[in-house]
Amino acid sequence: MPELPEVETVRKGLAPVMEGRLIERAENRRPDLRFPFPDGFAERLTGIRVERLDRRAKYLLFRLESGETLLAHLGMSGRFTIQLETQTEKPGSFAHAPGTSEKHDHVVFGMEGGASIVFNDPRRFGFMTLFPTDHEAAVPFLAGLGPEPNSNEFSGPFLQARVKGKKAPLKAALLDQRVVAGLGNIYVCEALHRAGLSPRRMAGTLGPQRAERLALAVRQVIDEAIAAGGSSLKDFASADGELGYFQHTFRAYGQEGQVCVTAGCGGVIERIVQSGRSTFFCPTCQR
Repeated sequence: MPELPEVETVRKGLAPVMEGRLIERAENRRPDLRFPFPDGFAERLTGIRVERLDRRAKYLLFRLESGETLLAHLGMSGRFTIQLETQTEKPGSFAHAPGTSEKHDHVVFGMEGGASIVFNDPRRFGFMTLFPTDHEAAVPFLAGLGPEPNSNEFSGPFLQARVKGKKAPLKAALLDQRVVAGLGNIYVCEALHRAGLSPRRMAGTLGPQRAERLALAVRQVIDEAIAAGGSSLKDFASADGELGYFQHTFRAYGQEGQVCVTAGCGGVIERIVQSGRSTFFCPTCQR
């Protein structure tokens, strides 16, 4: 499932062709994705200007001049692509990339200026909904989220305070969206490896120095992944069809059996299962 860096990459790709432009035509080609579309979905979007594109955690937020916000989640296989009147293919064959087909084009936005924004989702685990922008705090998907990992609010002292007394493993605590928003399996594995902390450590044992080290590692991993356009695993590609390349710098995730890259370590990356998810770590240098 796309994590924060992948969703931020999609937001950046869509912004130039959507921000400040009218949705001249909105179309949902089926009644539901993961959840049913809200009543009058296409009618509430047609003829409305997109003022701004935001992101919160793993959600895209299209701020509309009507006073509503369109919230979109990519799910497991959801993909926004941009189709231009003058150019129907770009590097990556983004119009219908490998593994996708036109029959899974479930939502189309015809934008002022000629671009079409297509949401393709073969597995239909993604979803879209509309809500009044000034009621955002009450939206179930957004209520209770922790700070963004690259925000000023997220710090070592904050992290230590948020996990104090928790008996859950450290990895599970970082995946809790109430602790920090937007982190997923890939980037938690990478941050824990950089910080030299075991995913099996009890979160409540995190002291000030380790918390500071981990908060810094989380921020660095997220910033580097955004700069790299995210990690392209299975279904992810950005809105222009380009693939991210952060996966080429993975130190832990997916590296089972490889020698740890930490200087002077010499350990070997192992894979364990925590809460049904694969965890990759070095038992030698991650304590």
